[in-house]
Amino acid sequence: MPRIRCHYVDCVFLDDEYCGTVAIEIDPGEGCMTYTRPNDISDDDWVDDDLEEWDEIESDDDDLWLDEDEYKSKI
Repeated sequence: MPRIRCHYVDCVFLDDEYCGTVAIEIDPGEGCMTYTRPNDISDDDWVDDDLEEWDEIESDDDDLWLDEDEYKSKI
C-alpha cells in the first residue's frame, strides 16, 4: 500500500509525517479534503470500534491465566 507524506503538522491523521487514514480525498485546487484539525472533531463524532474489540479480547484472555493455586495443583 502506498504511503502519502503529509505536510500538515496539526492533522489528526498524521503519523510520523505520513497520512495514517485509510482513505483520503484530494482536490487539485483545494488540496487534501481529508485534513482535519483536532478542534474540528467533537467527542460525539469519535467512535473507536477497535477499543471495544480490545476490551472483548482482554476479558477473554483472563481465562488463559492460572492462579497460583491452580498452577501448583498442576505441578
